[in-house]
Amino acid sequence: MSSSESLMLRHARNDLVKNKGVNLALAVVLVLSAFLMATGAMVIERLAGSVDALFAQAQPPHLLQMHRGDHDAAALDAFAAEHPGIDAWTVVQLYGFDGAAIAWDRPSTGEGGDLSDSLIDNLFVAQNPDFDFLIDESGAIADPAPGEVYAPVAYRQRFGLQAGDALRVRSDDGIHELAVRGFVRDAQMASSLSSATRFVVSPTDRDALGAGGGDPEIIVEYLLDDPAGASDLQAAYEADDALPKNGQAVTYEMIRLINVFSDGLVAVTLVFGSLLLIAIALLNLRFVIRGTIHDEVRQIGAMKAIGLPAAQISRLYLSKYRAMTFVACIVGGLLAIVATGLLTHDVAANYAAARPTPWTFLVPAAALLLVYVLVVAICRGVLRGVRRLEVVNALVHGSTLTERQAARAARRAARRVRRSSLATGRDGDVNRRLALLDLRAEGRQWALLPAVFFLVATLVALPTNLLSTFESPRFVTYMGAPESDVRADVQFSDDVDAVRADVVARFEGDDRVTDVRVFANVLAEVDGEEGPETLRVEVGDYSGGTVDFVRGVRPADGEIAVSVLNADKHRVGPGDTLIVRIDGEATEHVVSGVYQDVTGGGHTAKMQGEVTRDAAGYVLYADVADGVDPAAVAAEYGERFPSIAVVPMQEYVRQTLGHVTGVLRGAAALAFAFGTGIAILITGLFLSLRLARDRRKTGVLSAIGFSAREIIAQVRGKTMLMVVTGTLLGLLFTASLGESLVGGLLSFAGLGLADLTLIPAPWLVYVTYPLVLVGAGYLGAVLLTMRLRRADRSAWLS
Repeated sequence: MSSSESLMLRHARNDLVKNKGVNLALAVVLVLSAFLMATGAMVIERLAGSVDALFAQAQPPHLLQMHRGDHDAAALDAFAAEHPGIDAWTVVQLYGFDGAAIAWDRPSTGEGGDLSDSLIDNLFVAQNPDFDFLIDESGAIADPAPGEVYAPVAYRQRFGLQAGDALRVRSDDGIHELAVRGFVRDAQMASSLSSATRFVVSPTDRDALGAGGGDPEIIVEYLLDDPAGASDLQAAYEADDALPKNGQAVTYEMIRLINVFSDGLVAVTLVFGSLLLIAIALLNLRFVIRGTIHDEVRQIGAMKAIGLPAAQISRLYLSKYRAMTFVACIVGGLLAIVATGLLTHDVAANYAAARPTPWTFLVPAAALLLVYVLVVAICRGVLRGVRRLEVVNALVHGSTLTERQAARAARRAARRVRRSSLATGRDGDVNRRLALLDLRAEGRQWALLPAVFFLVATLVALPTNLLSTFESPRFVTYMGAPESDVRADVQFSDDVDAVRADVVARFEGDDRVTDVRVFANVLAEVDGEEGPETLRVEVGDYSGGTVDFVRGVRPADGEIAVSVLNADKHRVGPGDTLIVRIDGEATEHVVSGVYQDVTGGGHTAKMQGEVTRDAAGYVLYADVADGVDPAAVAAEYGERFPSIAVVPMQEYVRQTLGHVTGVLRGAAALAFAFGTGIAILITGLFLSLRLARDRRKTGVLSAIGFSAREIIAQVRGKTMLMVVTGTLLGLLFTASLGESLVGGLLSFAGLGLADLTLIPAPWLVYVTYPLVLVGAGYLGAVLLTMRLRRADRSAWLS
């Protein structure tokens, strides 16, 4: 080891021992920054790896088309023969049952229950022979024998199902009993955003359930030689009128995006939090380094006087921060390994255990390297001030300023003295005026506190606002539906028109039900880049307002509103025209507006009008009277009309977004805990350095008659003013630009959200959080100023 390296190590060690409190606070912030950055990066990598592992095992289709109703098998054969890019294709037969018709019990303990709490479709299917496999927990293709069933992994987690349990499905033929053999991972329907889930049974049991009255449905699936051709194949499929398309079309990329969305959201939140903490760490490092140079200016001047180059002096001080940052990255990385295991436990269960790859190590290493480089770069930038330091001013005056800077500072100080006489103040007003004058004179030194609390307020408020948005009943408007209490889907029955009329009559004759709105689902056609494409249009009365429009307004007669994804796909906006063909008749419609929709693949449209016959299906929305339970009304109508699906909207949204809100709740709690701790820590660090630097000034105040209580009140008053200012600015940013930032990230994800308006919990975000943060700042100020009461004030002037 060279003498210069030895000197750097001794200097770093001595400084770390000398300023334990300051260095510990900096180390904690750096560790948290590295921890969050590495954790977010590792969660993203593990999530992508788990999804990739499941996709490699399950081989999901590159294009699938759901359909309910009759279909022409010969037309499907002809279509496949016309497209040589299709490597394999199949028609999957499924039979659906309501959750209330599926019960379970555990013979060994007598426990039992049913799946009535689940509002999604429960589909029973036989294992596919060629691709789109459902994989058991060992990674093998599930192969149940007659009388056995593999249930979804999500149901094991939600209902506590275990292998060996008995599953009883109530059908028209009686009770069909199956033994739970195990649980399957489903690449196509694993996400909570999926509207259905699949049980795997033997072909014999599947056919028996279908004969027993299960709702029939098919999925036409295509595996391509080149996955990039999925869009072209979809366009060709939708242009063929003979093919079944009475349902949602989904591409491989859409399946992947939906699978990674919920868990990816928490990873993005962690990375965002890490960036804010890094900003806090950099601000504090800049403050501490500047303070260190100011406090040790004579030592630095002496080193320059004896001929040490400025670059070597800078390296001397930089060595400590390099060492501190390096250790913080190591500790943060080790903590991230533990946290990632906890955060990705459900990911591995729902998808697959991702095998380690070079990216498993490179991604977190790159994240930690980013933290290290940013911190060292800011340290280098601040230490450039050593080069400008003049030896004479440093040794004689103990100043870091050049002669010209010192002259300007003196003139500014003189002007402040002339403007800031305390003679006009009342006796009881002197403390407050003196504190404000000090803030005005040294505003740049005090700017750290409002900057840190601005970032902390943003850190705690944004994840909470995002969580409350996804939990709000109003979020249903982002799902392309109006805000209501009950939703009823009338489709795929023998006579949907008659069923619709009967349900509407019942609703309108029920005193508990109010504001009934009926919308018809109509399959139309529009011209796409590759030819005619299917457009799913919801026709009904929009005059009362239903969904929010990001651009334009609701459709009037002769107009059409399109979803964000359809607007992008067809390159249309408000005022443009779109030619729509319904039943072969082409009509030109003016686009009235663009709305957000995350359902149905996000490709939907809405038209003003009334359709009472020949629709593909109907959707009814209704509110209930005050004091009436929407769940009870939905359950009653579900029993009265077994061929339709009636659900309470709030519960439907909760289940659909349950996993998303779960991970967001954890991220919000983590951000709040970190933010509160950082607020106390940084307030203490700042005041510790500030009090040490203002030692002589405090001694002068004491000498001219100010009591310890008055001096403490001045420090706490200045601290609280800065803390409150930073907190309020942070909340203002969160409510304005922060909302645009979150909306932009979700819009980039391509899920059909273009302009997410956050729905905050006002009492929590704008009352409780500010009080907690201000209280944390005040607590830090109290802890640091308590020692002034016991200090030897005679030593302050030494």
